[in-house]
Amino acid sequence: MAQAKSELFDEELQTSAELFKALAHPARLAILKYLAETKTCITGDFAEELPLGRTTVNQHLTELKNSGFIKYHTEGVKTFYCLNIEKIQKFRNILEIFMMEISNPENCCEQLKK
Repeated sequence: MAQAKSELFDEELQTSAELFKALAHPARLAILKYLAETKTCITGDFAEELPLGRTTVNQHLTELKNSGFIKYHTEGVKTFYCLNIEKIQKFRNILEIFMMEISNPENCCEQLKK
């Protein structure tokens, strides 16, 4: 059986890449910003807040749910969404560590420093 190329990398890099990918669309960023601005769980008609159709918005919500950036629960026919603060803080730590690792000035080649 063929091995996925991402499996060739350590678990930390795979996890980071999955989280980065989950944020790699402006609609998902807009959803997260909207949830942060409302400061509460909201019922799910994000289609009114975004210039996208309901089906497309639902696909983006699914990506955010699968990545853990948002939490949700249903009551009857309504779905309530809110930020998963623990996951967001974990991602922030991952991002800070990653940026520190790659932004070390000693890693730059001399020709680019000029």
